[in-house]
Amino acid sequence: MNDAASIISPVTRELSAYIAGALERPLPPDVAEKGRHHLMDTLAAMVSGSRLLPGEKAIAYAKSLGGVKESLVVGTRLLTSCVNAALANGMMAHADETDDSHPRAQAHPGCGVVPAALAMAERGGRDGNALLRAVVLGYDICARAMFALGGPWVLRNAGHSSHSFGPLFGAAAAAGALAGLDADKVRYLLSYTAQQAAGVETWARDKEHVEKAFDFGGMTARNGVTAATLAQSGCTGVEDVFAGERNFLSIYSPTPDSEAFIKDLGTTFEVMNTSIKRWSVGSPIQAALDSLAAIIAEHKIDADDVEKLTVTVNAVGARTVNDRSIPDINIQHLLSVMLIDGTVTFASSHDEERMHDPRVLQLKNRIALKGREDFEHPRQGMIEILTRDRRDLKHHTKAVRGTAINPLTRPEVDAKCLDLTAPVLGKRRARRLIDAVWNIEQLPDARELRPLLRV
Repeated sequence: MNDAASIISPVTRELSAYIAGALERPLPPDVAEKGRHHLMDTLAAMVSGSRLLPGEKAIAYAKSLGGVKESLVVGTRLLTSCVNAALANGMMAHADETDDSHPRAQAHPGCGVVPAALAMAERGGRDGNALLRAVVLGYDICARAMFALGGPWVLRNAGHSSHSFGPLFGAAAAAGALAGLDADKVRYLLSYTAQQAAGVETWARDKEHVEKAFDFGGMTARNGVTAATLAQSGCTGVEDVFAGERNFLSIYSPTPDSEAFIKDLGTTFEVMNTSIKRWSVGSPIQAALDSLAAIIAEHKIDADDVEKLTVTVNAVGARTVNDRSIPDINIQHLLSVMLIDGTVTFASSHDEERMHDPRVLQLKNRIALKGREDFEHPRQGMIEILTRDRRDLKHHTKAVRGTAINPLTRPEVDAKCLDLTAPVLGKRRARRLIDAVWNIEQLPDARELRPLLRV
């Protein structure tokens, strides 16, 4: 150990010590509150996702595996190993497009970090305070892993999936902290994590969102917990996977920046820079729905008033959401639903039958989609409407509701999560779950969440 210690880089030494000590450090009040928002948002995504196709497939797979009874598969009464539960719950968390995202890291932290943290907290009987601190840590390491690689587009331009790499390291850090690893074992954890890094951009061709749920959430949560439990069990490994010959960062990036792992670590918390979706739909559609909702509220229009609607979003986003076969990532369909209903709910955004509704189809024909390369922020959205009485209405959303510069309030997160969880859990139990998360630091044992999450 002493000989090996001399080759550990200062970055890895500081990073591993930070992860090992994360559960002992109090969080600033605003960071703790934002952490509760993301914990609640992801748990709600897991609950609602348990009744969607990817969740159903994940539950069936977890049941086929058996496993020691350590952690709950959400939406069921199945207790299985923490590794299996992390896999299933991770797929549920990204069973559709309701989970959070980190724009700069190009990753969905929650669907990897929260299932991994929950599974390990249950396994170890950790309290709610430890769970929350581990989750916040996971968001930090998720984003910083992408920054250390030189940014997400370094990976994505090569065909790798930033959505699989970042959450993997975040999940591993959260799980490792909850496993009680010291700094030496955290270095092994990081090496086992790097060895499991995988993911290619072909997920964009997944028509049913099942493999995508695995790539973003199931695989990252499972592999993070696997790395943590391997290190916890006494498995040794490479002392520093981020430095030396053929290290992880240099292999995957021509412009790595290992210092990004530790820059402002402990003072800048990346959970603060992570977005929660106001609408349970694909990210490129958020600003468009914000804009249309603003126009509806201001001008009191509905579907019958619209002669033509033009929606403009970022060019890459436009290609992602253009008339897709899945309702919650089809921008023309969702704008039509909002015009007819006055809003978009979780139920309406996932109602596949409405994809064939004649009124929706007729309205879609009056919607034109444009993609622009020059939007300063990739998640901007603009709606322009020509009404039947010849009015020109326009709204440009530059700061999407739920982003770091325009965050959701606790009541808004509460309302979204109640909408997602009540149909599965019942309104009374959903209310109890949400209240428990708002008071998560008072929870003596994470396993006390089980009665609120099982069906």
